[in-house]
Amino acid sequence: MTHETPKQGWLARLFNPPRGSAPYLFLMPYIVLFLVFGLFPLLFSIYLSFHIWNPIKGLDSMEYTGFENYVLAWGDPVLWKALYNTVWLAITSGLAQHLVAIPTACVLVALGSRLRHWLTSAYFLPYVTSTVAVSLVFFSMYSPNTGIINKLLIALSESDLFGWAFSWVPDVMPLRWLEDTFLVKPAVAFLVFWKYTGFNIVLYTTGLMTIPRDLYEAARVDGASAFRRFWHISLPLLRPFIFFAVTLTIIGNLQLFEEPFILTRGTGGVGHSAETISMYLFRIGWEYLDMGVASAISWMLFILIGILTAIHFKLFGRQGLGEH
Repeated sequence: MTHETPKQGWLARLFNPPRGSAPYLFLMPYIVLFLVFGLFPLLFSIYLSFHIWNPIKGLDSMEYTGFENYVLAWGDPVLWKALYNTVWLAITSGLAQHLVAIPTACVLVALGSRLRHWLTSAYFLPYVTSTVAVSLVFFSMYSPNTGIINKLLIALSESDLFGWAFSWVPDVMPLRWLEDTFLVKPAVAFLVFWKYTGFNIVLYTTGLMTIPRDLYEAARVDGASAFRRFWHISLPLLRPFIFFAVTLTIIGNLQLFEEPFILTRGTGGVGHSAETISMYLFRIGWEYLDMGVASAISWMLFILIGILTAIHFKLFGRQGLGEH
């Protein structure tokens, strides 16, 4: 006489899954989150870029327009102004970060380990500090009448030691850092430089620590100066780290949003003088409620970042990755 095993209900199958399915069950929370908050928004933004849609009117108001959103964004002069500002800020702040971070990392490596750890932590602190908090502090520092920067310039102009170099200060005060079309971009670039240089210092310090000390000792015995040891040993062996850091700088600086948004109070400055592409995208999507054009601009920004990153890989990828 045979006994048939009763069929398990869904609750029993849930607590007694088939053999071999456990890894998939453990991955299921991540897969669900990725599909809902990662893949779906990505695909929906592509679909949306070919439509006109006001989110307040609901999904029924969505209307297909083909490539009209891309053509409309391409012909907007404000987009090109925002593109120029974005590239200007990316180059100015990004180049300064690496020109300062590399020699600073060399100095840190030359110091004792205890002092190096303290200084590295101090340099890294701005990077982990809230961008909003840092931007608000700099907004206060850039104040024309009460900001510490203008007060420092006035103090230097009145000092006996540096007065000759800052004699021009009383004639231009108060400097309106965030209201002048010429000063606002350098003000934003300095904030970005101050916040992200510490990350590159830590990265380059780590890279320099991987270089064998025997190479420096051999070069020192051969009579090589400190500069020649840096130029012929440190810099070539640091190329993979430089390549990685510059890649992150390109991707990050082309997406600047919080720093210029807070410093200019969301306006982008006088005459859009500090408005970036991300700010322009935000304004189109959430102020004008034109989500189709905003999605098209976001994909245009994606293509721009991809092109510049590909050029960087093409020009420096082989050397940066240590290939010959």
